[in-house]
Amino acid sequence: MFILKNAWISIKRNKGRNILIGIIILIIACACTITLAIKNTAVDLIDSYKSAYDKEVTIGFNRENMMKDFDPSQEEGRESAREKFDNIASYTISDVLKFADSDYIESYYYTYGVGLNGNNIEKAEIESNSDMPNGFGHGKENNMSTTDFTLTGYSSEDAMSEFISGTYTMSEITDNAWDIAFNGNYVFINEELASYNNLKLNDKIKLEDEDGNVYEFEIIGIFKENEEDNQETMSMFSNSVNTIITNSEAVVNLTNGNENLKASIHPTFIIDSYDNVEKLQDEFYEKGLDENFVLQTNEELAESGVSSVKNISSFSTTFLIITLIIGGIVLFVINMINIRERKYEIGVLRTIGISKLKLTMQFVSELAIVSVVALILGAGIGAVSSKGVSNSLLANEISSSNEKTEEVNKNFGGMSNRGENRGGMHGKGMPVVQAYDSIDAVVDIKVLLELLSIGLSLVLVSSIASMVSIQRFSPLTILKERS
Repeated sequence: MFILKNAWISIKRNKGRNILIGIIILIIACACTITLAIKNTAVDLIDSYKSAYDKEVTIGFNRENMMKDFDPSQEEGRESAREKFDNIASYTISDVLKFADSDYIESYYYTYGVGLNGNNIEKAEIESNSDMPNGFGHGKENNMSTTDFTLTGYSSEDAMSEFISGTYTMSEITDNAWDIAFNGNYVFINEELASYNNLKLNDKIKLEDEDGNVYEFEIIGIFKENEEDNQETMSMFSNSVNTIITNSEAVVNLTNGNENLKASIHPTFIIDSYDNVEKLQDEFYEKGLDENFVLQTNEELAESGVSSVKNISSFSTTFLIITLIIGGIVLFVINMINIRERKYEIGVLRTIGISKLKLTMQFVSELAIVSVVALILGAGIGAVSSKGVSNSLLANEISSSNEKTEEVNKNFGGMSNRGENRGGMHGKGMPVVQAYDSIDAVVDIKVLLELLSIGLSLVLVSSIASMVSIQRFSPLTILKERS
């Protein structure tokens, strides 16, 4: 009690000096509060972005393994590589279901494609002739396919990456399209193919396999391709002109019991952690996956989405460190001057029997009282300021997120109930970012505790001068110098 009483009397007696110290600590506290709020907001935003990306795993070729013993200069090497490629054991829909049964996998989706010929519709193409420039007429996809059409089945909207990325956009769609799209024989066709065959919504098209089996589908949507590289190819039609989109269930029904109908499957698995990819890959190999395949993730994509926000977080950390270093030095210097000015007071107090420990505690208490008051005021000012700063920081991200969600919704034909049902495409790199509309949302207990630790650190650092001086000063020497 004696220490606190003397500390309070000293504070009142030296108002000017303590006000100066208080202003410096106030400025430091205000800057630190805003910086900590921005830093924590940036960290929250990074977590929001990372959680917005599902941790995706796909199956790709292990090119390094395939080319391990390949010698392009030797014909035998080329033949061996071709044979190795031809003998790769492909995986089927049943394999995918078996792979998906894993403790590391939370969910999965896939595309299932098969080649078919037209029965009552024609493949969109223009026969090349000598009057046309070389290469004009056929799209890349048409030249590579041995069948008229590629029937691509999606297991869910999550698998429809072309619509999510904006490569495809729905231009016409029936009112109930998304209610029935993933059940039964319903299709979306390219608008160029629709125009070529004079087709419209609700028309029926017939496709057949090489054995002559005919399959009927109803058109519930017409899409267009927005890929820019179509302009670089000498083709009248887009690459997807002869791609017909349906659901995976329809493709499965076609391929069941038909060994001559070869389908290709491209699965995507959602895992719980990137750390488990190697374990999952070993599990896939044990379940029969050919070792010429390897698991690939979207981790780099998820990391690239937060690079700009990470820069903000790093900058705020650097600014905080610089502020503390400068503030600590200034307070240390002021405290040294304060000790020199009060040297005679120290000598008198020591002469009348005040111990070095009590005297040190008094000087530390003075600085602590001033610091606590300044920290409280600085935290309040910083809290009010940080609200606007943090919301300003998030404004572009909130706007970008909302615009991207609306854009994807339009790609699917403007079916607004999609976004509500699926959380605004969460999982495809579109985070749900909420505006910080209250002080508590930014300056929370975590920031206050961090600010308190900073304040205590500054008090200790700036008190070193008084601690050392009091221990070093001799009361008799001080009084003799005074006289």
